[in-house]
Amino acid sequence: MKRRLIASLLLPALSLPVAASTFEFTGTAKADNGDTLYQEIHRIDGSCEQGIFEPQSHTVDYRKPGAEGAFATKTLEYPGSPVRPVVDFAQPDFDERMEIRYPSDDELTIAWQTPSGDAESFVVSMNDRVVVDAGFDHFVRQNWQAVQAGDSVEFRFLGPTRGEHYGFVLEPAASDQIDAEHVVQIRPTSLVLRVLVDPILLGYNDQGALTDYLGLTNIRQNSDENYTAHIQ
Repeated sequence: MKRRLIASLLLPALSLPVAASTFEFTGTAKADNGDTLYQEIHRIDGSCEQGIFEPQSHTVDYRKPGAEGAFATKTLEYPGSPVRPVVDFAQPDFDERMEIRYPSDDELTIAWQTPSGDAESFVVSMNDRVVVDAGFDHFVRQNWQAVQAGDSVEFRFLGPTRGEHYGFVLEPAASDQIDAEHVVQIRPTSLVLRVLVDPILLGYNDQGALTDYLGLTNIRQNSDENYTAHIQ
């Protein structure tokens, strides 16, 4: 259950220059032994308003080491809240595809083509506390001062393959696995979910830009399990 409960995360922008309209970067996912699993090729389009970068679209190509073509792709659009992007994700090697949409202000829909060939769909009620996919990075930015002050911030995080969102908390953390100026984690608030879902560790620099992601990824290792990786 742990491998598919919240596996829709990726490494967002490492650093966003002022007034940027397009930003490109690569994140490298490594296993515990240091082997490179894959790379994420990111392109973000948006605008900078009053010193704050507002994303409009974000594409990710996932590539194996030495390969030119992508084995998986993700497209994020931000027509509304930056913490709840529209999501299109595909892993053709496993015949898997997922779409997340927002037909109304208090509802989201999930269409998931599973690796087994089944088609599942969900209609999920939501509110402003719900965070979806890479929206977690924007959520951290929105609550940066609180976290730096040592506070914890609760929110709801979407588990798209379950068609439900769950209680999580963002809080300061310490880890010898991440060499970053600031380390935070997101973890379930439920004691039951803590058994099933490991915390996700995030490293940030002094400018509030994400430099490290350590935890469960959205990329499948096989039909039953997703990779756990350190992405930098």
